[in-house]
Amino acid sequence: MVQVSAILLGAGESKRMGVDKLSLPWGRRSVLEHCLKTLLQSKVKEVIVVLNDRMKWVADHAKDQKVHPERWFFYSPSQVGFGDAERVKVVKNPYYKRGMSTSVRRGLQAIDSRSRGILIALGDQPLIKTRTINALIRAFVQKKGTIVVPSFRGKQGHPVIFHCRYQKELMELKGDVGGRSIIKRHPEEIRLVRVRSEGVMKDVDIWEDYHPPHSPHPSPLSGDWQAEVGRGKRKGKK
Repeated sequence: MVQVSAILLGAGESKRMGVDKLSLPWGRRSVLEHCLKTLLQSKVKEVIVVLNDRMKWVADHAKDQKVHPERWFFYSPSQVGFGDAERVKVVKNPYYKRGMSTSVRRGLQAIDSRSRGILIALGDQPLIKTRTINALIRAFVQKKGTIVVPSFRGKQGHPVIFHCRYQKELMELKGDVGGRSIIKRHPEEIRLVRVRSEGVMKDVDIWEDYHPPHSPHPSPLSGDWQAEVGRGKRKGKK
């Protein structure tokens, strides 16, 4: 079976929202945790979660509030709580301020050398469906393209799978960019996979994008956290 490793990018600065958007509540988990869960429920071989050094406060806050251990996956992947901890690698990117490319490189440094496919997923896309990820993997395994991209109503989205032959080009990326330049460079290698879910086009970039599903359980990061969110909204409007 062809192996596909996923790199989950979670080291962004969330400048436009004023708070760490990936730690915002999404149902019973955070935005980033939900994205991780979706990947773990798919057929990816492993997930490398790339974080920045500012996210430690979330784990510290959770510990202080005696939150369920699954919220500590940032620094204790063995307690990820999804039953697939052995498939998760958590790495920190000390150079995250230099842009997304540094997180891509950091993730590539940690992937299993046996993997033939590299799926690059964004940590701010909680509407992505597991079935969408599996459809991309299926197209890749069937060798329908060395770059597999989801398409919704004629528009390309995320996540994208790159064959490992593009690892060198991915490692050479600079600045705040992902793999779009590589996609444009190799149009003949692209396999578009039509999907029914708009989630491939949606991310949480500004407050207007943040519409978490209702949860019957209060967020464990309520109270002080809600006040922090309020400050972030005010800051984001400036």
